[in-house]
Amino acid sequence: MSVSQKPKAEAAAKNEFVSVLITGGCGFIGSNFVRYFYHNHPRAKIVNLDLLTYAGNIANLRDLQDLESLLPEARRRYSFVQGDICDPQLLEELFAKNHFDLVVHFAAESHVDRSIFNMGDFVRTNIEGTRILAETARRHAIKRFVNISTDEVYGSIKDGYASEEWTLRPSNPYSASKAGADLLVQAYIRTHDLPAIIIRGSNNYGPFQYPEKLIPLAITNLLEGKKIPVHGYGIHVRSWLHVLDFCRAIDAIASGNPQHRIYNVAGEEKTNHDVLELIARYLGKSLADHRFHVNDRPGADHRYAVDAIRLEKEFGKLSMHQPFEQQIGKIVQWYIDNADWWREIRLKEGFTRAYERQSKGQWS
Repeated sequence: MSVSQKPKAEAAAKNEFVSVLITGGCGFIGSNFVRYFYHNHPRAKIVNLDLLTYAGNIANLRDLQDLESLLPEARRRYSFVQGDICDPQLLEELFAKNHFDLVVHFAAESHVDRSIFNMGDFVRTNIEGTRILAETARRHAIKRFVNISTDEVYGSIKDGYASEEWTLRPSNPYSASKAGADLLVQAYIRTHDLPAIIIRGSNNYGPFQYPEKLIPLAITNLLEGKKIPVHGYGIHVRSWLHVLDFCRAIDAIASGNPQHRIYNVAGEEKTNHDVLELIARYLGKSLADHRFHVNDRPGADHRYAVDAIRLEKEFGKLSMHQPFEQQIGKIVQWYIDNADWWREIRLKEGFTRAYERQSKGQWS
């Protein structure tokens, strides 16, 4: 399986960590960050804790596992633990054994459509799981705790851009659960002086993204000769951020000396229709002939848009990729080259059942 690249950090890290816990490291963003951090922090030992729910895939890091297997045991720096962040005993054992100085918390239920039908899993993992993890980190005097959040906590932005000081106005169960997690972390900062940072990213895209999300769903549907379900006629606006640019920003904040507790990370604004048009064009297809409209989900936000001035003022411009229009072709090619990876996922019941509802716009 090909991997896009081994990105290099722009500047030397100000803080080097030697023992790192990454939760949800087998998911889309998490696995990209594990790989990024591994190659850019050669002294750090990484423990990846992931429950391997439907979106977690150990194959996302097969290249790293293969690399580690060639090394003598004393030089190995990566290990995987299958487990639940809601299990306090497991967390206690991991913290006591590994003496983590950095936690980067990705583990979450993250698909808005699924949150409409099964809110309980989102509350349990995203809120209660974050509480248990933060409490364990507090007891073990962690050096830095990074909570990965989303721009969706601000709700729909009609005009302008949401700064880190904006009031949280989540519109759906997923974003409400992430807002709840953010507020819990802020409470731990104020009450227990937990050295925590909250990072709110825009819509990520890139390799290893689970194929229920807009971009990989569109690519894989077209590659299989299927039409693309389009919610709300494709007029919703999202800020698109390459996953490796997001990893770069997380690393800069975590390894640097941040002056604030919350940071937004922005991408490029595009309507869903424009994104799908670019994908179809790259594959030599007409979008008009390969789409069908479905009922929009309840509580759908028209536009997400964040102000990332704080990040750029403190850490400079961190993007290392071409504009979206040029980059999307490389992502399409990645899915072409890694068809075995996503075809296996699309055959599983966890995908097919959710896709059937999603493609029919069934929300009740």
